[in-house]
Amino acid sequence: MTSPNESSAVAEDTHAGAATFYGPRFQNNPEAVYRELRREHGTVAPVLLEGGVPAWCVLGYREVHHVTSNPDLFGRDSRRWNGWNAVPHDWSLRPYVEPQPSVVFTEGEDHRKRGGALAEALADVDEFDLRSQVEQICDGLIDGFAGRGEADLIAEYTHQIPLLALLKIYGLPDDEAPTLVRDVALSAEEGDEAVRAHERVVARMLALAGEKRENPGRDVPSFLQAHPVGFTDEEIATDLFITMGAGYLTTSDWMGNTIRLMLTDERFAVTLAGGRRSVGQALNEVLWEDTPTQNFVGRWATQDTRLGGKRIRKGDLVVLGLAAANTDPQVRPDSYAGAAGNQAHLSFSHGEHGCPFPAQEIARIITTTGIEVLLDRLPDVALAVAPEALVWRPSVWMRGLTTLPVTFTWY
Repeated sequence: MTSPNESSAVAEDTHAGAATFYGPRFQNNPEAVYRELRREHGTVAPVLLEGGVPAWCVLGYREVHHVTSNPDLFGRDSRRWNGWNAVPHDWSLRPYVEPQPSVVFTEGEDHRKRGGALAEALADVDEFDLRSQVEQICDGLIDGFAGRGEADLIAEYTHQIPLLALLKIYGLPDDEAPTLVRDVALSAEEGDEAVRAHERVVARMLALAGEKRENPGRDVPSFLQAHPVGFTDEEIATDLFITMGAGYLTTSDWMGNTIRLMLTDERFAVTLAGGRRSVGQALNEVLWEDTPTQNFVGRWATQDTRLGGKRIRKGDLVVLGLAAANTDPQVRPDSYAGAAGNQAHLSFSHGEHGCPFPAQEIARIITTTGIEVLLDRLPDVALAVAPEALVWRPSVWMRGLTTLPVTFTWY
């Protein structure tokens, strides 16, 4: 086993001249950072995450596909990491990688059993009921701001819809929505309050698992309680939180980024009220060009190997550069030309640890319905500021706007 001092020396050696994978430049123009890394290092680049933590970012489409297709070579269990000694105690990204009793960090047969059960639970969600529930949620939110003739579609719309829909899928009462919306949003940020919010949500999920054991219903936690895999309440609570956190932010940003595209790109503005086809095209293009999940941490090499011409040592952290892979010029030399009707993007990752298909379908129903209801209710909605004035949320992992101010006519 490599000693802490040896692993630090290895990191210094292999990451000499590594790019910082955070900061204002990354926030404002991540694609420029990806191009620069690809030009200097090829399809796999040494990077320093926040706090100076070393990692490898996989930028190439084929290389991301290779990593996600070979879980025996690139494992998901973060206990393999040879760089834990370099991680600050207060590292803001620690919650993304610290081992916990979730299906996300399981491997092999254990992951296939638990992941399969979670996928079955999500597949049991009635899509027609979900669509109807989302329509009601959207109408209620629009009713709250329609009379003003202006709104911030992030705070007042896209950041509300996915979580409110997930609460219904979880069988939670509507009166808990405001508290959970606040705490789930806070848990994705940084600082002590984020840690406390995370603890509150997990505690509520643990209580929910116990409630559903006593009084089951037609919902995801009840399905998991009854599944022959035999989940503990702690496992169910952790998986519910992980699913809620991942589904809430990615779906919210997918919706917000798509609305931004439709309000700023004349190809979509021409048919802004044109219905499902233009919305579907915009949703798909965002997954290719401006995907909500920019990067995903991570995978850990189970043995010494080579990837993209780089020597990857056992225990090295590998970050999946999903956004960079989607725009890899080796695969898509003409970016926009390959987007229409092409769903071979890696925005949901790939392989047995990729986003389960039922979860993708739930996200698609929520985003599509949210945008269609908005355009139906407010057909002349328009951006209230210049497109370049929009501000992106600072995050290495997620790509989403902080605000989306719009104006419209109230009929």
